[in-house]
Amino acid sequence: MTHQSNRLYILQVPMLAIEAKNLTKKYDELKAVNDISFSVDEGEIFGLLGPNGAGKTTTIKMLTTLTKPTEGWAKVCGYDILKQRDNVRSTVGIVFQEPALDNRLTGRENLDFHARLYGLDKDTRQKRIKEVLEMVELADKADTIVRDYSGGMQRRLEIARGLMHYPKVLFLDEPTLGLDTQTRRHIWEYVLNLNKKERTTIILTTHYMEEADYLCRRVAIIDFGKIVALDTPDNLKSILGGDVISLEVTSPDKAYSVFQKIPWVKKITQHDGIIDLNCEEGEKKIPLLMKEDRDNIGFEIKSINLRKPTLEDVFLHFSGKTIREAEASELEKNKRKMKRRVRE
Repeated sequence: MTHQSNRLYILQVPMLAIEAKNLTKKYDELKAVNDISFSVDEGEIFGLLGPNGAGKTTTIKMLTTLTKPTEGWAKVCGYDILKQRDNVRSTVGIVFQEPALDNRLTGRENLDFHARLYGLDKDTRQKRIKEVLEMVELADKADTIVRDYSGGMQRRLEIARGLMHYPKVLFLDEPTLGLDTQTRRHIWEYVLNLNKKERTTIILTTHYMEEADYLCRRVAIIDFGKIVALDTPDNLKSILGGDVISLEVTSPDKAYSVFQKIPWVKKITQHDGIIDLNCEEGEKKIPLLMKEDRDNIGFEIKSINLRKPTLEDVFLHFSGKTIREAEASELEKNKRKMKRRVRE
């Protein structure tokens, strides 16, 4: 005789820290954010990846109630960003892209002032200041005037300040902008540590591809205010698959016309004078490309590089341009708008 178990299995579904639907923000005729929808799980590091002017900061401003959406809705920790603004603000921390510290105060004084704004009592303030300074390794600089901090130290203090009131969601707007490579890496480790230690949900905006790849469980790629792709970094890169052969040639247009006729080339893109070929088993294809170089008059291969696809390639795939080209395009568009306003 067999006995069947009557155990009840409960499937645990991750709680949502953020849920956004059809968010849109218009400034006159410009749609800074254009009908975007996404969700973020509790405890997730989620990236908004795109060039300057793509709509990342505007999205953060809407989610943190600093600006109202023109259309759509969103909830942060279950609170409606339009109807429950105070509740939203009490549950989020923000590290702005622009410095917001008082450089006349010490690190400790900056944190204490911020904590008072959130109504933390004296004992809680002192305990939390000690915790967050240790977390970002600034305990020994607590009583140093902030103007004497390095750029990296100031950024770490900004993160500490954003954590003072025990937020459930921390928004980091371009947290490593303008920092050197070594300091950026240190900031990455602090971000991963606080996510692991405090289970803080983190929304990160960046235009550094390697930063999103290293930190984020999922990324949304934004271009001209729209989400063009959303998935894990690995899944996004797997869309391209295989290898990327990057070639610097003497005549890119001529080489492009030749390479696009090669049957084993899955995708070809041209940017900044470089031609990227997406293919399988790239190491076996390089000798064939050298043969094309010898057989075709009109171009010469100056350098060749074999690598795996990156998020930069993914952005190029979906938008048709690199991050740098997108930023230049956005800058030119803004210049034209300024000229029109001056004429008006």
